Amino acid sequence: MRLLDPRRVELWRLAWPLILANCTVPLLGMVDTAVVGHLPDPHHLGAVALGAATFATLYLVFASVRMGTTGLTAQAVGAGDGVEARACLIRPLGLALALGVGLIACREPIVRLALWVFQPTDAVAGEFAVYVGWRIVSAPAALATFVLLGWLLGNHDTKSQFVLLVTANALNAILSVVFVFGFGWGVAGVAMATVIAEYAGLALGCALAARRWQRLPGTFDRVVLGSAERFRRLFRVNGDLVVRTLFLEAVFLGFAAMSARQGEVLLAANAILLNLILLQAYALDGFAFATEALAGRAVGRGSQAELDEAFRAGAFWSAGFAMLIALVFAGGGTLMVAVLTGIDEVRAAARLFLPYVWCVPLVGAWAYLFDGLFSGATQTRELRNGSILATTVFFGLAFPLAAVFANHGLWLAMLGFLATRALWLAWRYRRLSREDGFVLAGRAA
Repeated sequence: MRLLDPRRVELWRLAWPLILANCTVPLLGMVDTAVVGHLPDPHHLGAVALGAATFATLYLVFASVRMGTTGLTAQAVGAGDGVEARACLIRPLGLALALGVGLIACREPIVRLALWVFQPTDAVAGEFAVYVGWRIVSAPAALATFVLLGWLLGNHDTKSQFVLLVTANALNAILSVVFVFGFGWGVAGVAMATVIAEYAGLALGCALAARRWQRLPGTFDRVVLGSAERFRRLFRVNGDLVVRTLFLEAVFLGFAAMSARQGEVLLAANAILLNLILLQAYALDGFAFATEALAGRAVGRGSQAELDEAFRAGAFWSAGFAMLIALVFAGGGTLMVAVLTGIDEVRAAARLFLPYVWCVPLVGAWAYLFDGLFSGATQTRELRNGSILATTVFFGLAFPLAAVFANHGLWLAMLGFLATRALWLAWRYRRLSREDGFVLAGRAA
């Protein structure tokens, strides 16, 4: 395959807006970390770290509707079915809004459960409750925006995704700085900034989706929207993805909980390193998401050859950028840590474990890429099974390794978790493709 092979060019055209837009998501987390990290006590940073982990869990579990929406929409677009493509927005959008309202109603149980899991110090627990109490108000907007992003990606409209994410996250970052340093609102100010930005993002996302809606062939059809068969498929696909995400998030919750039990300094250090890893993952996810859109279109067209081309193009770009990212973090990781916190003990602890941050993209890139491929093809059962296996491996490694090697053991278990995800999906892709069943199974999902 030539460097400028048409499929590689197409994937890059889709991926670059996603890479830039996705990087604003962890950069926002890094801004919040930097803002709170320069407050005088580490318990502020610990509270925001645990609060962010809690919402990452809640939203990523329900944000499985984003992945399901992308795959189903891309398949409808690939098949030239504009009526179904429109319905692929409305069905999950209603579900997301209902789930968001439900999360607001469950605010107190969520706080109690999270405190039971994390077992933080009293100082961290108090600030954590404040953060969650404010931020959960924007749950409906956050979940609905996930659906809009997935639908735009399924339509191959990555530039609109770029506009939406960059605008919302830039607003969030600016408000965080103003509310914390300007008004002195502390942890509550960080949460309030997120609430305002997420509702602004929802309004912008609706406007961008309306423009794409008008370009689709056909018209809106309530009969197709209410199809029992299509709803069953939606719930089946998203059910698998919810289970998958629950298991994956169990790993990050377990990681955060085991970090918290090592004390405030290591909790804060690991939170900073995870922010760096999230930056890597979101950048590499640009290629995974682009592969997801192309895979969905290939399944909609019933073309195994086109799907294989999409995977090879995604692998080319993912491997190259993973090596580049590893080199950048090897050279600049210490500076990044210094920017994110001014607390000397936290800086020293984070620097000690930086080599693991260099290794993560070399392993994780393949896990992210296969996630995109299988999600776009709506091969969600394989994603579910792979996540169960990888989570089992993580906890099977984390407890004995952490007991012997402390925080080093925890990071080794994380690398094992990522490697297991990649190896399982690589094996399943090879086997299903050999039997010509990958595309057929995706269309039947």
